[in-house]
Amino acid sequence: VLMLSILDIYFRSPVIHGMRQQQSPLAAPARRLVLFSADGLRADKFFEGSALEPSHTPFLRSVLTSNIATWGVSHARVPTESRPGHVAMIAGFYEDPSAVGSGWQMNPVPFDSVWNQSRRTWQFGSPDVTPMFSIGIPHVTSDNFDASLVDFSGDPRRTDDYVENKVIALLEEAKQNATLYAELMSDKVVLF
Repeated sequence: VLMLSILDIYFRSPVIHGMRQQQSPLAAPARRLVLFSADGLRADKFFEGSALEPSHTPFLRSVLTSNIATWGVSHARVPTESRPGHVAMIAGFYEDPSAVGSGWQMNPVPFDSVWNQSRRTWQFGSPDVTPMFSIGIPHVTSDNFDASLVDFSGDPRRTDDYVENKVIALLEEAKQNATLYAELMSDKVVLF
């Protein structure tokens, strides 16, 4: 009985169903959201540096300290894998424990996210993360790198380079494509 009570407490879904959609009375802080997420990049690294020892992330640090952007720090909760962390950032709740049964490969419980509420979303990245935010959402465009690019013993920049090249290609295409340009410049747009 004691063992079952632990399972009942810790394996309860955080997703609440049957709620009406709510609108915020506040204006959005920006027309578009550009969300950067980097595994293993600790928030304290953005704030390191001094006149004697420059920051390792000078551009991002300047964005944080100059008030030209709204930013936040996400705090991890176990399991500290990419997928559960992205669910917390994008959907606003910790991953449903029932997803452990699928090895965190799919979320068995449908949920709302920032992507659902956007007018248009483009996302580039890991095949472990992006599909769960695009299934059944026609206004989300996903481009995932091949899982073979992930090699923790090799060069970790390969996946970063893939995403960077895809984002640059999207922005370059928008210079020639008026429809794409208009979509990127509209409000409620997410680039992840």
